[in-house]
Order: sequence, then structure tokens, then C-alpha cells
Amino acid sequence: MKRFSYADWDIRPVINASAYMTPIGGSIMPPEVVQAMADASPYFVDMHALNRKAGEIIAQHTGAEAGLVTSGAMGGMLLQAAACMTGKELSKVRRLPDTTGMKNEILYFHSQRVTYFRAFQMAGAKLVPVGEDARGADTWELENGINDRTAAVAYVFGPGIRCSLSLAQVAGVAHGKGVPVIVDAAAMVPPAENLRKYIAQGADMVTFSGGKGLRGPQSTGILCGRKDLIEAAALNSSPHYRCVGRPMKVCKEEVVGLITALELFVRQDHEAVWKAWREKARYIVDALHGIPALKVWLDEDPTTREGPVAVVNAEPSWQGIHLRDVPEKLMTGDPPILVGFHSSGFSEHLDELVVCTANLKDGEEETVAARLRKVLVED
Repeated sequence: MKRFSYADWDIRPVINASAYMTPIGGSIMPPEVVQAMADASPYFVDMHALNRKAGEIIAQHTGAEAGLVTSGAMGGMLLQAAACMTGKELSKVRRLPDTTGMKNEILYFHSQRVTYFRAFQMAGAKLVPVGEDARGADTWELENGINDRTAAVAYVFGPGIRCSLSLAQVAGVAHGKGVPVIVDAAAMVPPAENLRKYIAQGADMVTFSGGKGLRGPQSTGILCGRKDLIEAAALNSSPHYRCVGRPMKVCKEEVVGLITALELFVRQDHEAVWKAWREKARYIVDALHGIPALKVWLDEDPTTREGPVAVVNAEPSWQGIHLRDVPEKLMTGDPPILVGFHSSGFSEHLDELVVCTANLKDGEEETVAARLRKVLVED
């Protein structure tokens, strides 16, 4: 049988020198994950039993009471909202997204609002902001925001996302009023310790992407948390028929692939992986060093970056190509290269090119460095 090639479809593979990006396929699965999915494929199985076993393994690695494989982190967010609104009452499960008469408000902090909150709304929840600015909120504002219609309080972790209240503080207030806290931590692994961190800090449910740092199937995610809420989430999801989560199916191959990726991830030498990323980023920094009026440096702050990155910033005296035009130049070249770009919104000289090495195959850092230098120097 002829092997598949993107060239047969006139599609050019992209070198990913950016983060784990859904528009270009997330991450690349290890061979062991691909093989496990192939091994799972030729059989029919009881999906309820498979989901339960996968959930047990997720619980072991997250420190939660239970777990569930979902259709991405956003699919997990929808199930978080559904579970908090319906509990295990089938009459409510079968009514969603109609939440008439239910606790259907999810509180969130202004400083943490993300577009992915649409998943809560898809389940039928109403979003209610807490606090008035990017700072976050005070505990009294959260206390006053909780009422008899509050189904949950949402908390978000992600690069650059901040809140004046810690997760532990939020959980303390919410739990004092009998309200669960749901966490979106889609892009927060690595580091591996984050798999357990948020549950330990008081979260009742946490969702992670399976197709980013875990390197599982792009369409998968992890939902972990309280046993009763995970059971409610399962009732709201496939393979059940009459539920709001039915469209977000996860097939048997994806369940097996995600769990295989999770177990590979927790066993890997994370220091060695980080070191390899750093060395690639250092190579790119060194290759761009000495270009007049450009600042280039290595940044590996885990609170703001998904891994070691090479950062390029223009001095006011820079006369070359606008940095905002560099990503398009790289993507229209051969091969296409995707890099990150952060705009300050105030001055073009505060804009940054960000070259992430977490997804670079060995040797690709040389291609990225050469192409980037050519674009910066010649254009």
C-alpha cells in the first residue's frame, strides 16, 4: 500500500518554531503513542469500561479522585460547566443547554477572561464577571458575587494570565459557600508537577490539553477532579446519547493514545528535555548575535514561556524589516516556518519575535536560524 505524503495533497509541512498551536496540529505524537492507537484500532470495546480505566490512570497521575479523557481542554471546560450545573441528575443532564431553574452562573475574574469561556456558554451557563479591572479582585468581591444561582467559580492558568487572588484563596472563599472551583490549565504542562499542583491547591476540576505538552492526540484533553463531578461530567458526554457533550466524541484510539502519552510524559527526563530546548534556543540566539540595532536573548521564564525561547527585539535605530512582517516572510518561504510575534500595541520597537524550540526536531534550529537571519539582514 502506498504510504501517505502531504505532497500528494499539495500541502507543505510547517517547521513549528512557535508554541503548541492548534492551527498547525498541536504537537507531534511520539512513535509509541501512534503505535498504541494502531494497536487499539482493530477491536470493538465497551467505551464506558475504557473511559473508566483511563480515568483511573489519570487519577493516579494527577492526585485527583477521578479522571476523564475529553475532546481537548475546551471540551473539558464544557463538561466542567455541565457537571456543575446538573450534578448526576439525569433530568437536568437531558435538558442542557436549557438551564432554566438550575444554578447556571459561572463567576470569572476580569483579568482572566479568555475566549475559551465560550465552552461554558455552549453548555448553557451564564458568565458573571468579578472585579472591575485587569488586576483581578478582592476576596470580598468574590464573596459578594456568589449567590444561590452560582454553579462554579472559574480560574485560569496560562502564560501571561494573572489574578490578584491565588487559586487557594479562591477555593477557600468558594468552598466556604459550597461552590466548586473549575480550572482551565490547558497549556500548563510541562512542567510535570502542574498535573498535581492545582488539585492540591483546592481545585475541584482541572482541564489540560492532551495535544500540547503531553504530545497526545491533538483532539484529546484531560479532565480530573472530584469523583462526583467527574461522574457528572461523564454523564454529560459521549457515549451517552441525550447529553450536551455528545458531539465531542473521543474514540477508543484517542483514549488509548492520550493515556499512553500521559504515561510517557510522567516517566521522561524533564530536565534533559528542557536542556535540549535550551540548547536549540541558544543556537538561534548565537546565530543572530551581532546584527546591528537588534537585541536577541534567551528567555526561559516558566511563568511566561512554554519553554526556552529566543527573543528578538528592535532598537529605535533599527532600519530593517518591521518585525511584524517577519512571520509572514517565514511562512511563505520553503519550508514554511512559524514563529511567534508579540505586539506591545504602543511602539513597534517594543514588538518581539519569539522563537520557541519545544517543537523543533533535531537540526531544524539550524534552518530556522539561517532563514531568520536572512530575512532580518536582507529584507
